[in-house]
Amino acid sequence: MAEFLTDSAIFLPVLLRGLYTTILLTLCALVVSVLLGLVWATMARSRFIGLRAATAAIINVVRGIPIIVQLFCVYFVLPEIGINLYPFAAGVIGLGLAYSVYQAENFRAGFEAVDPALLEAAQSLGMDDRLVMRRVVLPLGIRIALPPFGNTAVMLLKDSSIASTITIAELTRAGQLLAISTFKNGTVYVLIALLYLAASLPLAAAVRLLERRMASR
Repeated sequence: MAEFLTDSAIFLPVLLRGLYTTILLTLCALVVSVLLGLVWATMARSRFIGLRAATAAIINVVRGIPIIVQLFCVYFVLPEIGINLYPFAAGVIGLGLAYSVYQAENFRAGFEAVDPALLEAAQSLGMDDRLVMRRVVLPLGIRIALPPFGNTAVMLLKDSSIASTITIAELTRAGQLLAISTFKNGTVYVLIALLYLAASLPLAAAVRLLERRMASR
């Protein structure tokens, strides 16, 4: 135990820098996933069958490709057509795109759970489709979608470790380099696990707090 505590004091500064990158990467990718997810969910409700079909195809394709392959495509394939991205930007785009389809399903389920009577009431007041979407469907649907959104956010935090494969110096990458240089595999990976846990618990708590606040309105 004494050796573990001594090693932890040495390793933690390095791992905390990696954790900072992990949290920043997660938050940026979460924003991208939410924005794209809202776009996919809105398009899926379109009256145009072609738009709905295109959205379904996008969701199925993105969901069917492993996240690590999507990251490789963004980081290694895009430069071949002249689009060069820094590793962090590639990680944000890759993770954001990968998780946008799960967010889309969360939002779609929330939108479909809105009481049809409320939609009819809004339309009877003279609201057009866009206004109904903005004033009724979005606020209520997002409130309903919050619980699965929280689960998705925690999953994104954990899956951000995949970004280590494109050289982003996040928590897992920092730990791998420490383990290789010190051969203290047990200490390093226990600390990594504890730091991921320490980051995910407040995130889940924040989502639950947001749920309660929105439910009280």
